[in-house]
Amino acid sequence: MPNPLVTKLEQFTHLSDEDRRVLQTLTSQPVRRCEPGTDIVREGDAPQSVRLVLSGWAYRYKHLPDGRRQVVALLLPGDLCDHNVFVPSERDHSIGALNDVTLVEILPAAFEGMTTAQPRVARALAWASLVNAAIQREWMLNLGRRIAVERLTHLFCEMFYRLRAIGLTQEDSCEMPLTQTDLADVIGMTPVHVNRVLQTLRRQKLVELRGRRLTIPDLEALERAALFTPNYLHLRHIEAQSDA
Repeated sequence: MPNPLVTKLEQFTHLSDEDRRVLQTLTSQPVRRCEPGTDIVREGDAPQSVRLVLSGWAYRYKHLPDGRRQVVALLLPGDLCDHNVFVPSERDHSIGALNDVTLVEILPAAFEGMTTAQPRVARALAWASLVNAAIQREWMLNLGRRIAVERLTHLFCEMFYRLRAIGLTQEDSCEMPLTQTDLADVIGMTPVHVNRVLQTLRRQKLVELRGRRLTIPDLEALERAALFTPNYLHLRHIEAQSDA
């Protein structure tokens, strides 16, 4: 299996053989496995390591005292949960596992030394941070202005594009471990409302969901329903890097 961090960063810049070797060494730490529904880190924990998702899906979330939860980010293979561990004294959010997750934990000093010695890697990480910020802005727009059908279809489009960029789609389908409750906590709706929207999308033959797998029969039609424009994922920059 290719190193997911290398695959992720090569979306943004061409890495040298030395860059890849250093990243492979850095991420060849003992693997930690997290079961679905368990927390990887909890709000209030002191940051101690940089965590890289190797496989599975994780999610960043906040919750209220009464238990209500808002998912604020989805983390895929190759994503770093928290590479800015040098700044906060404690975590202001939690990270949980949606399905079986494997990850490695990298000491901050080793991570910082790598970014200093490998400028291309540092540049790619900066690009990844910019894309993450753009995704957060799009999610804010989703919650604030898009209607229910647009919110859900937009999320499906985004996840399909992100998974395709790291080689984790199969033709018109991809993994979708989010339950209806999870989807509700991502797009700010109730599970009942999510269920109704899913039924509508199925009737319109825009999506198929079976066995935690999403199939999109017509991606362009789904994008129109979502008012989806992938410019915030900066795929044109990725394509330009590939053509250079």
